[in-house]
Amino acid sequence: MDNSSSKATATAIGTAEYDRLIARHHAMRLRRQLLTPASPSGSEPGSDYGFGGSEGYDGARDQHLIRDDLDQVAPLAELIDHLYAAMFRRRPYLRPLFPASMEFQQAHLERIFQHLIDHLHHPADLEQMLRQLGRDHRKLGVRPVHYEAFEEALCAAIRHRAGERGTEELEAAWVRMLRFAVGAMVAGADSALTEPPYWHAVVTGHERRRPDLAVLRVRTGEPYPYRAGQYGTVEHPALPHTWRQYSMGCAPRTGNELEFHVRRTGPGGVSAALVEHTAVGDRLRLGPPRGSLLPDGDARDLLLIAGGTGLAPMKAIVEQQAARRPPGRRVHLFVGARDRSDLYDWPAMAELGLHKPWLSLTPVTAGRLADTVAAAGDWREHLACVSGPAGMVASVRSELLSAGLPLAQVRYDQVLHR
Repeated sequence: MDNSSSKATATAIGTAEYDRLIARHHAMRLRRQLLTPASPSGSEPGSDYGFGGSEGYDGARDQHLIRDDLDQVAPLAELIDHLYAAMFRRRPYLRPLFPASMEFQQAHLERIFQHLIDHLHHPADLEQMLRQLGRDHRKLGVRPVHYEAFEEALCAAIRHRAGERGTEELEAAWVRMLRFAVGAMVAGADSALTEPPYWHAVVTGHERRRPDLAVLRVRTGEPYPYRAGQYGTVEHPALPHTWRQYSMGCAPRTGNELEFHVRRTGPGGVSAALVEHTAVGDRLRLGPPRGSLLPDGDARDLLLIAGGTGLAPMKAIVEQQAARRPPGRRVHLFVGARDRSDLYDWPAMAELGLHKPWLSLTPVTAGRLADTVAAAGDWREHLACVSGPAGMVASVRSELLSAGLPLAQVRYDQVLHR
């Protein structure tokens, strides 16, 4: 048998094994529903991760246990390396569900783990983010049985990293944290069963505003239910299973058309494919919208601060305010750039600001953006929304808090920094 035949046979065996696993999972789930139709499924390994909500979970206790012994499994990057190695070694049929390069995937999981550990003492706040994450993961074809494999691999990775120093108590705390997160994610996925796991989109416009930046317009076949200030994930056909986050650069419009602002961050990735190798008529896939940059029901004046392609969600918010805003609300938008040529969408913003006395537009091309904003006025009664590179977001947020804005009035996406 030649090498290509061996690979084909191995692939067929792996596919058959995966199909049997999914079939067995569905059969066990149906059996539980028939035998105990009124009872939620349990949370032991092999179950459907029944979710009792954040009220029944003592996240502060597990946070204390995990932090006290974090050095036993740290650094998280190495824990995650071993986690994926163990999962793919034990269940090789799961490998095709992931992108060819795992670098971004592993870095993303490291951020998620760190975010969970940092905020575990407030499980109710985590729950909303996790539900949204579970809703978004449906686009990957993730099922509860995959989380079971992930838990198994996590335990193997913890034992490997901790060695003889490891304790059952430490492993149990990690497992409880994971099951809380997975339970919320499964609940989020179940709540979105009536909407598509992803949307097919056709590129209707592609403008190269700079050598490394493009503004894309796309049209979905079905309505894409997002709000101004949110972001979605995008998959390019050249890089299957590789999804990247981009904010929508317009308020919801008729005709199912939306806009993305994409800066190329490196060679060979999704951003390079979207900027350099995408044309009108090409097809993309969009994951469910995520984020909550602009809360519902808040009528305070807005302070919007953007850097780089962080302008996209701010432009969407301004468009939304132009169509419908609370009476008397004023909007102040500051856009930071290295120079005038870096203000890639300023003509569109200037046109949007015509004949709108409630809107103030300020480009900042000299000095620190955070300093310019802080010196421009008293913002303590405003709701601030910040989007841009992580360093810019951190400096602006710190300056606003120092100027007296309450923490609850400074909004930025917890996971996405542009």
